Amino acid sequence: MKLTRLALLASFTLVSSCSILPKTEPFELYRLPSAHSSTSASQVTPQRWSLRLNKPQASEALNSPNIAVIPQGDVISNYKGARWSDPAPVLVRNRLLDGFQRDGRVTLLSTDDSNFQADLELGGSLQAFQTEYQGTTASVVVRLDALLVRGYDQRILASRRFEVRQPLNDVKVPAVVSGFGQANDQLTAQVVAWAVEQGQKIAPPPRS
Repeated sequence: MKLTRLALLASFTLVSSCSILPKTEPFELYRLPSAHSSTSASQVTPQRWSLRLNKPQASEALNSPNIAVIPQGDVISNYKGARWSDPAPVLVRNRLLDGFQRDGRVTLLSTDDSNFQADLELGGSLQAFQTEYQGTTASVVVRLDALLVRGYDQRILASRRFEVRQPLNDVKVPAVVSGFGQANDQLTAQVVAWAVEQGQKIAPPPRS
């Protein structure tokens, strides 16, 4: 009898605890729209130096799958019912990797998901990856403080701030996601061009 009472009590406690758990709100999962480029690898001369792409550092608000928006002032909010497929730093790194692959000039590529050593590393700090409102108008803002670092001793060799503002004609989530894709296309093109130009100047000569 005592064991039966204990079992009933445990069962009641489990049911009660389950009933008070918060319900997870459904949400749509968005990937960053695919990039498009007219440049093909067959039209360029590959570089002989290698490049490792690192996820940029980011604040807690940006280092998450939430789609950030600043509706007014300094208040950071998120679009309800929508998430990115990965945190923003991962999206930016992966888009840059795709950009370098499409560009074709740097073919020896890796990411910080692996332990491969490279001549140069590209990283930095993601300062903005959000929609910002100014009055009744809205824009996607992506801001990256990029760093080129020498692989073997982590010495900073070059740095530059990149910022893209993509105006939005529609503030519904699908249109906002499309705006993020366009903004990151522009940012990627600028970063790739800069990194290749700098790499040609500062990358160590290939070993014989």
